[in-house]
Amino acid sequence: MLEKMNEFFDNRIDGYDEHMMTCIESAEEFYPYTAECLPVGNNVNVLDLGCGTGLELEYYFKINPTASVTGIDLTESMLNALKKKFTDKNLNLILGSYFDLPFGIEIYDAAVSVESLHHFTKEEKIPLYAKLHKALKDNGYFILTDYFALSEEDEKTYREELLRLKKLQGIDDNEFYHYDTPLTVEHETEALLEAGFSSAEVLNNWGETFTIKAYK
Repeated sequence: MLEKMNEFFDNRIDGYDEHMMTCIESAEEFYPYTAECLPVGNNVNVLDLGCGTGLELEYYFKINPTASVTGIDLTESMLNALKKKFTDKNLNLILGSYFDLPFGIEIYDAAVSVESLHHFTKEEKIPLYAKLHKALKDNGYFILTDYFALSEEDEKTYREELLRLKKLQGIDDNEFYHYDTPLTVEHETEALLEAGFSSAEVLNNWGETFTIKAYK
């Protein structure tokens, strides 16, 4: 049965970190790698979309302990777990959807998202990325580490299965339900460029997980 996005993660908060680090292929590599891609220095301001319990931040704060991080997540239990991890860090945690919340203009040196954005269509992502683009300072960038479809056929199959399940369960609202519908890297890159980013490049990959860097 499909679950609403926030309910899905609320129901899985116990053991979430262990599951992510042990059950997702190469998580022990891509979380620290992502952290290493973020800026280091004084007064660095980072936006984390779908921050969850802050798995990438565990590595990032070791590299840059004075960073200021704004984290957005749909799930209150995730944010509470994140608060407990980093009681001495400069965190601004916001409960809500990153599709709905304002990000501001030219505030952040970088933005990051890990294993969060593979649930949405290209059309849904373009306005989100346009808003993100405006929130970055000049020379800012976005680091996206996520799960991607390896072909257009796979991408189409994931989306059609979600629509089939929603119809089967009589779901006709516009809320987000938890079901993986990853784009291809090519379609993700197109969304970033159409949103205003000047360029986007693949930095690394581990099977179906890729890290993309999009430049303002």
